[in-house]
Amino acid sequence: MFRWLAVLNRTEAPRATVLIRLIVGWVFLSEGVQKFLYPDALGVGRFAKIGIPSPAFFGPFVGAVETVFGGLLILGFLTRLSAIPLLIDIAVAIWTTKVPMLAKDGFWSTAHEARVDLSMLFGLIFLISVGAGPFGVDKAMAKKSKAKV
Repeated sequence: MFRWLAVLNRTEAPRATVLIRLIVGWVFLSEGVQKFLYPDALGVGRFAKIGIPSPAFFGPFVGAVETVFGGLLILGFLTRLSAIPLLIDIAVAIWTTKVPMLAKDGFWSTAHEARVDLSMLFGLIFLISVGAGPFGVDKAMAKKSKAKV
């Protein structure tokens, strides 16, 4: 019935993939929660300061996206699908904050400030490529669907 889900959940990634999933998921989850805890500094206020349109909408929206999909990455549930909105999120963050910084402050200052963003970007690309790995809900679901076939 949900063959597409079995295909998305398939993974032959090494066991160490859980480490990438945990750190990438934790960074997004914690940043998402902080957008609600500190809206002036990290949510609506920050979005207004950097020129994001409709900051009153996008601040909480991005916070919810980061919280929900970061949590799903930690669990290894719908890993490839969960990484896609987070990939869009981090691409927008890089475009709106790090690209202007590059023009203003130069390469080395930007490289320093962009280290976490770039790590998250490449971590998400990795997870989309390999899936959750053996220690996640996706792997358990893939085993169940394989047993039923």
